[in-house]
Formats: sequence, C-alpha cells, structure tokens
Amino acid sequence: MSDLQEYKCPCCGGAIEFNSTVQKMKCPFCETEFEMDALKAYGEDIKDDVNSNFNWETSAGTEWSAGETDSMKHYVCHSCGGEIIGDANMAASSCPYCGNPIVLQNQFAGLLKPDYVIPFKLDKEAAKEKFNKHLKGKKLLPRAFMSDNHLEEIKGIYVPYWLFDTDVDARIRYKATKKSTWEDSKYKYERTDTFSVLRTGAISFDKVPVDGSTKMDDTLMESLEPFKFSEATTFNTGYLAGYMADKYDVNAETSVSRANERVRVATERAFRETVQGYDTVETENSTLNLKNGVAKYALYPVWILNTTWNGQKFVFAMNGQTGKFVGNLPCDKSLMWKNFFMTTGITFVISFLVMFLFGLIK
Repeated sequence: MSDLQEYKCPCCGGAIEFNSTVQKMKCPFCETEFEMDALKAYGEDIKDDVNSNFNWETSAGTEWSAGETDSMKHYVCHSCGGEIIGDANMAASSCPYCGNPIVLQNQFAGLLKPDYVIPFKLDKEAAKEKFNKHLKGKKLLPRAFMSDNHLEEIKGIYVPYWLFDTDVDARIRYKATKKSTWEDSKYKYERTDTFSVLRTGAISFDKVPVDGSTKMDDTLMESLEPFKFSEATTFNTGYLAGYMADKYDVNAETSVSRANERVRVATERAFRETVQGYDTVETENSTLNLKNGVAKYALYPVWILNTTWNGQKFVFAMNGQTGKFVGNLPCDKSLMWKNFFMTTGITFVISFLVMFLFGLIK
C-alpha cells in the first residue's frame, strides 16, 4: 500500500491516497478514482520509462585518391565568405549566396569525398521556366521585379547532405481521455475517463537528409524534399562539370542533432496515428533507442537564385532532380492598397445601385 501512495495522479499530478469510503485509490485534488489493479499496471508502465538512446556511426565520406582532385578548384567569396568547389574550367562567376563576384581561387584540399551524388536532371532553361511560372499571376508582385531579378544568374549547385540510416525501437506512453455527457430533469452531467495508452514497436529510416552547409537555409532546403535517392550514383568528379558544389562546413557529428530531431518527430507522428477513438491524447513519455545508425555523405542538385529588390534579399531554389520550386516573393504595397480601394469602391457602387433600384434610396 505504501508503494501505491507514492504515485502521482495521472490526471493532475497530485499525490494519490487510499479512500476507505469508496475502497479505491483517490486523488484528493481532482477527486479522480482509480482501481488498484489499474494503478499498479500504470505504475509498472512508469517504471519501464527510460531515457532515449541516440547513437550513430558518423564515418561518412571517403578519402580522395591520388590525383583525383587535380581538376578541382576551391573558390571563396570575399563578400559573404561562401566557399564552393568547381572544376578548373569554371569561368569567373558570381557567388550563389550573395551575388557578388568570386575572386579568390585555391587548389582544392581538405574535404572528404562524397559517397553518392544525384546528378542534375533538369537544366538551366527548366529552372528559368519554373521561376517565370512561379511569378505568373502574382497581382501584387512589383512590376520592376521581373526585369530586375537577374534571372540569367541562376546557378546550378550541388548541396552537401549527410544521409542517416537507422532502426528505431520505440516505447511511447500516452494519457488519453474520453468525455461523456448526459442530463436528467435537474442537472447536466459530464464525465471524463482517463486512460494510459502504451505503444511499442520498431520503425526504420533510410537516408534521412540533413543539409551540411550553414550558407543554405535549412528550412529552404527541407522544403525542396523529397529527393529520389533511387537515382543516386557513386560519386565521380565528372558530375561537377558545368556546376558548382557547396563546401560543407557542418560535419556529420554536428548534424546528428538535426537527424535525431527529424527521426524523433517522424517516429512519434507515426505512433500517434495508431491511437484512435479518444477525445484528447497527450504524450507522457517517449523512449527511442536507435540501432545500426550510420551516416553517408552525398551531393544533391539544386538550382538557386539570390536576388535583391528594394534593399531586400530574396532566395529562390529548385530541386534539380524533381523540379520542385520554393521561394518567397516581394509585395508591392502601393498595388495592394490600390486593389483594396478599387475593390471597396466597386462594392460600394454596386451596393448603391442595388439599393436605388429597390427604392431603398431616393
């Protein structure tokens, strides 16, 4: 009995006591009653709760072979510090991050060789077409933006990604409730039943991508997903011809925290979808144990355009494999107010005519 008295109420967190009148465990704060067997089972569930375990093998990438990087150069932007890799024949270009000229060129050295690459499937003309389609029909888009957006400067760049594979054993406990109401001639009643719901199982993840560059906005890059890894191939420097490659500045070990978060959210979402038939469901404890966690290094194709309008920077990107396009557009406030007053004026005139025709105004 003393062990049971140490438990907190699953509903409000108060200390539970044995009530001799009802012969049940009862919370003196919210007055919820519990059968002893149910409370014991709940206590056993709590004892099994442990901390999650996230372990990865992060030895992604390989060493370059002798002479393999002779045709590659390392370019640095003096303006924003962006670093990219290209072949030795790449003409003087502008920085894909800030648009300023790239002026410093060094011999490539010091990076791991990617394990995989997804080659560009869509060319520059396809990227320009997608961009123009993205602008089409935007009534509040500044007229000057279309002509001043430097569309010819759109760049094809391979973005570094760390890809994480893992198996997950999950144990998630939920607090769920069901509400019922009824009434008689005098009163209305409401009852809330509380349940402890336990889910255990295993789930596997394959090639969870984490952007390996601080210059590429994580939200923007994740918006371009999914990439089709089935079309990936073993990396070869020939795929860099005509394109740039972003130099990773976030290693696999540092990227683990983001991979953990993506795995955790996806796992908890999948398990939560199995808890049905309740009015409310809250996660009380989530324990995830990763097994066979490994990371690989890959380059994914992205068309990117950085442009500035009216002193504000806008970034547009297209998945170079699937054509998915993302990016925010500027809004011309003068056009917005003009449309507002025009719409308001037309509505007023129509309302006036209708009222006049029906004799409401003389």
